[in-house]
Amino acid sequence: MFDLQNPTFWVGVAFVVFFALVIWKGGFGALGKSLDARAEKIRLEIETAQKLRQDAEAALTAYQKKQRDAMKEADAIIAAAREEADRIRQHAEADLEATLKRREAQALEKIAQAEAAALQQVRSLAVDVALAATESLLAQTIDQSRSDAMVASAIEELPGKLH
Repeated sequence: MFDLQNPTFWVGVAFVVFFALVIWKGGFGALGKSLDARAEKIRLEIETAQKLRQDAEAALTAYQKKQRDAMKEADAIIAAAREEADRIRQHAEADLEATLKRREAQALEKIAQAEAAALQQVRSLAVDVALAATESLLAQTIDQSRSDAMVASAIEELPGKLH
């Protein structure tokens, strides 16, 4: 059953003896301490990992908040730009309307001036035609003696009309 000549048998016996000595001499306590130290190290790593995870979650939350704030600010900027564009458009429309009214008034004034000038020309022409007709009529109906009498009468009345 046990082959005392087999080296594997002696290695197994040596292992059992070594293990018994370690347990008997307190090596098992050292092994326990080593396992406890390893467990403590793992616990610390887990705590560090949890803290890092919490920090990462806090950073993610802060980033998401900043992103939401930036989106709100961008929306506010867009709304302000739209309001400004609308205000500028309304101002431009009012300016255009005022310019058109001013030009219309200027055109109406030029038309009125042209009408007045035309009316003055017509009156002047009518006076010229009337004077020419009167002169022609007078030249045909008045003889030289009567003409001299009228001129003399007009010269005598002239000082009274001038003062």
